[in-house]
Amino acid sequence: MTVRSGKTRRLAVVMDPIGDIRYAKDSTLAMLLAAQARGWQLIYLEQHDLALRDGVALGRARALTVRADERDWFTLGTPFALPLGEVDAILMRKDPPFDTEYIYTTYILERAAEAGALVVNRPQGLRDMNEKVYTAWFPECCAPTLITRDMAEMGAFLAEHGRIVCKPLHGMGGRSIFVLEAGDKNTNVVFETLTDYGQRFAIVQRYLPEIVESGDSRVLVIDGEPVPYALARIPAATDNRGNLAAGARGVGRPLNDRDRWLAARIGPTLAARGMLFVGLDVIGGFVTEINVTSPTGIRELDRQFRIDIGGMLMDAVDRRLAAARL
Repeated sequence: MTVRSGKTRRLAVVMDPIGDIRYAKDSTLAMLLAAQARGWQLIYLEQHDLALRDGVALGRARALTVRADERDWFTLGTPFALPLGEVDAILMRKDPPFDTEYIYTTYILERAAEAGALVVNRPQGLRDMNEKVYTAWFPECCAPTLITRDMAEMGAFLAEHGRIVCKPLHGMGGRSIFVLEAGDKNTNVVFETLTDYGQRFAIVQRYLPEIVESGDSRVLVIDGEPVPYALARIPAATDNRGNLAAGARGVGRPLNDRDRWLAARIGPTLAARGMLFVGLDVIGGFVTEINVTSPTGIRELDRQFRIDIGGMLMDAVDRRLAAARL
């Protein structure tokens, strides 16, 4: 692990309650441990701690100390008032759902960014880049995909491809993902459920059979550059979903040439838009989602390959902060 000297950074994190995380799997904790190893001061906030007063982003903050101890991994200090623009950087690590409260949070963090804090990831990007819809900006990287409210169009897409995956645009963790084959008698009810009888947009994609053997691989991208290893999430024998939250098994593997090509196509655009930590979901060489809100997979890859992905991210944050002073 590279421990940097020099100016002490102040790093704030907005996250779900730290006492409720899964110690062995939580990527945010890995980031915080890496920052603390560099001598950075950690500041903890939850979503309800944020506020705007006369245009100033504020937080009811607490000093945070973290430890690599599965029984006792954190200590919080006494709350204090903090103008968020005074810290060097803010990690926005609140998990989805991406609802209106999440959007309001990005407005507050955008004011903090305008006051001088580096927000990871950039609030405007969090609002603009729906994790399923944003794949449309890179169609050459994706399998055939349709986003629509029209159930007849979905039916025609199913007839064209024979087998498809159907998902809501706001879902996470494998929730409400359906696999349909042509002739399935549940087709209409799935389309009705996902679109609320044509009142909501949903996404359908050509089914990629490689998920069964090779899994749904998470390729992590830090400031435009891919981490050298991907986490392949292999579905359980009784499930179609390559999501760890849905029971998939995580198996690390080195990136292949196709992974690197995909990252080279997508990564620079993400970096230019302030998205420093992103997860590309790749099945059979095609990107199915671009995860920008709270990507995971750090702990599993760190353990399997003895790397320090949190440290890579902190190096990227440090470089961005240094460049901003020039």
